[in-house]
Amino acid sequence: MFTGIVEEIGIISGIHHEQDAMKLTVECEKVLEDVKVGDSIAVNGVCLTVASYETNSFTADLMPETLKSTALHTLYVGNRVNLERAMLANSRFGGHIVSGHIDATGKINRINHRGNALYLEIGIAEQWQRYFILKGSVAVDGTSLTVFGVHEDHFVISLIPTTQMDSILGSKQVGDLVNIECDMLAKYTEKLLRYENTTTTNLTAEMLTRNGFL
Repeated sequence: MFTGIVEEIGIISGIHHEQDAMKLTVECEKVLEDVKVGDSIAVNGVCLTVASYETNSFTADLMPETLKSTALHTLYVGNRVNLERAMLANSRFGGHIVSGHIDATGKINRINHRGNALYLEIGIAEQWQRYFILKGSVAVDGTSLTVFGVHEDHFVISLIPTTQMDSILGSKQVGDLVNIECDMLAKYTEKLLRYENTTTTNLTAEMLTRNGFL
């Protein structure tokens, strides 16, 4: 489990393709401070398992499903990536609940500067739009962000200067693919409401609305 608060920007130092799979090596420092084989590190929002590590890098294996479902297949040596270690139970929870399991990829359609903010318009398939609400949460390349606009085929996020500097999103270009993880709470709520229609339960849309969840 992650928070969407990027700890460090790493550099891809090695990519080894193995049929439909891939081995990825990431050069970094901070996330290696207490690393062990088997630890989880989110790379651009994708939860990967540390297979091996050295003083200034770690290596992870990417299976075919990961390459198919995320934008990691577009990486090349020298790319910068967002990194975050799995959250600790005794640390501050600064972002929102992020699982590291990507729902879809989106494409940056437009970038606008307004004052000190950078607005990104990200196109995404219509099937995912139901999980977005104005001022709700979304993880883009592993960065916890607030949704500032919801439209039929895209959503809008805004980056403060700190996020622009401390994550790779500030250097993204129009046409770039990004990893999208929708709000986990929205997905669970949808599943429970669908279950409510097929069985007897006290959980209803009316009850959730009455208690401020919808």
